[in-house]
Amino acid sequence: MLDKKIVNGTIVDGTGRAAFAGDIGIRDGRIVAVGHVNEAAHETLDAAGMIVSPGFIDVHTHYDAQAFWDPTFSPSCYHGVTTVVGGFCGFSIAPLTSEASDYLLPMLARVEGMPQETLRAGVPWDWSSFDDFLTRLEGTVGLNCGFFVGHSCVRRVVMGERAVGEVASSHDIARMRELVDVSLREGALGFSTTVSPTHNDADGNPVPSRFATREEILELASAVRDHPGTSLEILPSLDFDQETLDLLTDFSLAGQCAVNWNLLSIQGAGEQDQAGLHRMLNAGSYARERGGEVVALTLPSSPSVRINFMTGFILDSLPGWSAFFQLPPEVRLRKLRDPEERARLKASAETQTGIMSMFTDWGSFRVLEGMSETTRRFQGKLVSEAASELDVEPFDAMIDMVVADGLLTSFQPAIKGEDDATYALRGELWQDDRIIIGGSDAGAHTDMIDSFAFSTKLLQRSRDYDLLGLEQTVHLITQVPAEYFGLRERGVLAPGYHADVVIFDKDSIASGDVYTRYDLPGTTEKGRLYAEAIGIAAVMVNGEVLIRDNQVTQARPGRVLRSGRDTQAVAVPRVREPA
Repeated sequence: MLDKKIVNGTIVDGTGRAAFAGDIGIRDGRIVAVGHVNEAAHETLDAAGMIVSPGFIDVHTHYDAQAFWDPTFSPSCYHGVTTVVGGFCGFSIAPLTSEASDYLLPMLARVEGMPQETLRAGVPWDWSSFDDFLTRLEGTVGLNCGFFVGHSCVRRVVMGERAVGEVASSHDIARMRELVDVSLREGALGFSTTVSPTHNDADGNPVPSRFATREEILELASAVRDHPGTSLEILPSLDFDQETLDLLTDFSLAGQCAVNWNLLSIQGAGEQDQAGLHRMLNAGSYARERGGEVVALTLPSSPSVRINFMTGFILDSLPGWSAFFQLPPEVRLRKLRDPEERARLKASAETQTGIMSMFTDWGSFRVLEGMSETTRRFQGKLVSEAASELDVEPFDAMIDMVVADGLLTSFQPAIKGEDDATYALRGELWQDDRIIIGGSDAGAHTDMIDSFAFSTKLLQRSRDYDLLGLEQTVHLITQVPAEYFGLRERGVLAPGYHADVVIFDKDSIASGDVYTRYDLPGTTEKGRLYAEAIGIAAVMVNGEVLIRDNQVTQARPGRVLRSGRDTQAVAVPRVREPA
């Protein structure tokens, strides 16, 4: 007898082939039959009028810490995600020592936008090895989850305070490589790092991995080649000069595996936009010509970004602004009241070039939330509109609001790329095998970005802009990422595969409105951006229903994924077969 049966649905099996009517039989957490299923079941789910597809895979999250205080990984679970991967950009939280945790906790709070109060109240921080960390999660989680071991974490564990500011000795590098090797043997899905200038620690200094030499990075990457079913991740410098191309390629060659980098941002379809995109995508072609594999992550839509002068994230990477955000809030406020200091900050920031220059277009910022009577009247307006009313320059209008609100005013930089031409370009690029849909950062930047809803947004935008067929769209967030990571028997609805399943209405699936939810442990004052899913009837993980009609059940059927056991080797270079 079957445990569960899904009947009367239209099956989109993840492979990209045409949808078909049929049933699905499930026993012991796996699919045992697809098509016409006569066998009786303990529970039958009627999917009449609905699509039945594999669960969606989120390839870039920072759920490492949230897994302890919210094992359902919300809101991702509501959006049809059944498997998440974390530990990216070098920011894993295992392996661990007590000394390292004292540094890593505030670093994570700063660089990934998680309240320190929540990290202290919701995470035990008492494991040591990577195996200890994974074992702690086993049997407790709602989604399948796997994690990379991070460079900054490993560097701090091995080098202590020297990890920030010093070049590693040959002995340090040997010890780091051994620790990476052990973590991979214990189940880490790969090794991650960052060289991005946007990544600074709680003191405003570059995170540990940014002090690594090229030789250190490649030596640590080389540990991956000894562990089938593992891969590499990096956040590179986004100038994509020859040095960057060589680093990405050599990173892949050192590990003899695929590298994914974060993030290919598609913000326009103009000639200059496309030239920049193809310059970055050329990293994939360049690597393949040399026997490597480099893949870009991209989001299906433009994320809504929120910034403020309290946390300073993103703003602290503008030229000359890092030291300012290392100052205590009261000192920052005093400086912002000083016309000379304002002028210095403005002039310094406006030397920014490239994609980051969007964060110096002060007038295009929208006032999302004011905290005082002075500023609330400008909510929803552009800073340029406020400046016109106040008869001051946009930068001064913005800073006046920031001072009035004690640094807490929330602004939204201009959202670009939400137009027909850009979506047409996205539809073309999504099919490029040098790209994978992902980069949600779910679990991080809790008050800043809403990209956690990437899966429902992809299906919504693809439908509304008539970009790809439903079968192709589902393929991009199921079989494609499963095969990239070498996940065993996931990403497809077929006999023998794990029963990770989403039942949804293709005509209405979407992300709901974004709002702030105040449910973080350790604080009642700080919230996280959140959105419900629309059009998803049920989410099933390993044969158990986790979400039913937007309500989470008591089941916690997720599996902690370990390399080798739950993954298999993936040949490189690879070429994705068209759906």
